[in-house]
Amino acid sequence: MSAKPSVFKRILIGLWKGLNGTRKLLLNLFFFGFLALIVVAMNSDELPTVEDGSALVLNLSGTVVEQLRQVDPIEAVMKSNQGADVDGEILLADLLRTIDNAASDNRIAAIVLDIGELRGTGISKLQSIGEALERFKASDKPIIAMGNWYGQNQYFLASFADTIYLNPQGGVEIDGLSRYRQYYKSALDKLKIKAHVFRVGTFKSAVEPFVRDDMSAAAKEANSALLNDIWTSYEQTVARNRGLEQSDLVLTSEQYLVELDKAKGRSAEMAVNMGWVDKLASAEAFRLAMIDNVGKAKEGHQYKQINYYDYRTLVQELPPLMIQDTVGIIVAKGNILNGSQPAGQIGGESTSALLRKARFDDKVKAVVLRVDSPGGSAFASEQIRQEVLALKSAGKPVVVSMGSYAASGGYWISASADYIFATPTTLTGSIGIFGMVATFEDSLASLGVYTDGVSTSDRASFSLAKGISPELKQIIQRQIERGYHDFISLVATERDMELAEVDSIAQGRVWSGKKALDLGLVDALGDLDQAVTKASELAKLDKFDTRVIEQELTPQELFIQEMFASVAAYLPESASNSQLADKIIGQWSKFAQEFSAFDDPNGVYLYCDTCNF
Repeated sequence: MSAKPSVFKRILIGLWKGLNGTRKLLLNLFFFGFLALIVVAMNSDELPTVEDGSALVLNLSGTVVEQLRQVDPIEAVMKSNQGADVDGEILLADLLRTIDNAASDNRIAAIVLDIGELRGTGISKLQSIGEALERFKASDKPIIAMGNWYGQNQYFLASFADTIYLNPQGGVEIDGLSRYRQYYKSALDKLKIKAHVFRVGTFKSAVEPFVRDDMSAAAKEANSALLNDIWTSYEQTVARNRGLEQSDLVLTSEQYLVELDKAKGRSAEMAVNMGWVDKLASAEAFRLAMIDNVGKAKEGHQYKQINYYDYRTLVQELPPLMIQDTVGIIVAKGNILNGSQPAGQIGGESTSALLRKARFDDKVKAVVLRVDSPGGSAFASEQIRQEVLALKSAGKPVVVSMGSYAASGGYWISASADYIFATPTTLTGSIGIFGMVATFEDSLASLGVYTDGVSTSDRASFSLAKGISPELKQIIQRQIERGYHDFISLVATERDMELAEVDSIAQGRVWSGKKALDLGLVDALGDLDQAVTKASELAKLDKFDTRVIEQELTPQELFIQEMFASVAAYLPESASNSQLADKIIGQWSKFAQEFSAFDDPNGVYLYCDTCNF
């Protein structure tokens, strides 16, 4: 007797499993949908409201980004009831729109900056937020900052406040910028691992850790100039906001000790003496001061307020009912990888698909490419640039708006645009190229492991366990040199420069946006708004909408997300918060992301390793 069921029986079993699975799915969807309706009906009166004269509390937590990374819809909803998330992301466009809306909202009387949980955010993004705060102040509404402690990023934003409060036990830490890294040459030598490096560019230092035990003189020169340029912008902005001298911000150790002694060792009092903050206040004292400023809330003991996350949901921008001529905005954020990548990353295929979508959309008359990338795969970078060229050939102007960085591959995808904007502190340039292969023949031999065999050619015999021949090294180096020549030729053609001129400012060196303007690598200093305006001018548009062209969730993902969104706010926190698991997943996720950055099919990279200040 056969051990297998008959074909007919297997078909029936398969049909039953399919029907049963569908039945379970539909029942679950209807059940959770019904549950959502019940919870919403029971709690409809608990939607956030804004009392007249309230303060908008910008309790910013996490990192400000150009584009949110893609997460599972259910995971996003399970976390949404937490509001502030120190490991989360804040969309820059949402934050700017929320501040601008508050400026014209008669219910909002002030802004309170509560930014102690704000994490690493590039200075160019901080500057954009600061400009939005300036627009808010122009509406004759005050900005107050309150913190237990201010680091450099937090203090940069706090400097835009009319009044800065500090906890009496707190302090202000302004240390400047630095660039240090680990070097592995001696470790690789001990492990008998050979790192074969191929590069062009005096300042292309991404591979230095594998071939040196210290930073080269060229890298020190470039990094020092870059850090000083960026820090000067920071000092100028903060000193202007606070009415201080730039020299009053970063003190020498000797000066710091003198000032600390004057304050009898109390950092908070020293901050007042230096003019860094205006007043010292405990949480209770600040609560009472704000009640005097804006009044007491109808319920509870707090001053009248609404936090950023609640207010953002109330003022979300609705899509226009009548779609007219549009300037499309496409965000290219993160490492440039091959293939299709999720939102929050750049993929040669997926980002190209967004550019094609804009090209074939008759309503889209121009495109702003918002670049926030240190580069990555040379192959994927060229894929994206080809789509930029196709857009231009279709008669649709392309304007690049550089964010915190648009370097190496990030500059490659920008170079062919009709017009390029950078912020003064954008990190750009890094026009260079490298490749690297690590082989393990010596380390394996030390363990008594050897590789031998036959092949039809010397190139076919290559393996990481066997090593790399001098001839193959020459071939790879020639390809790298060709790639560098292509890079500087591209820049020379698109920027109307001589090849030797580009070569002199290339060599892998990273420049600030301010210096890049002087060198002719960008056309103007400005942010996303200026880029949109320029795109509309190039397309000769009098009236237009703007629309972010991005990857869309599948209908199934949208359905699940919308269904769960209604009940998420009422889930117990324990159901949506596991700090230990989040930390472990976050660490592995970061490692995997960095490792996946090196995926070019030809092993050739346009990548800026210094773009993480």
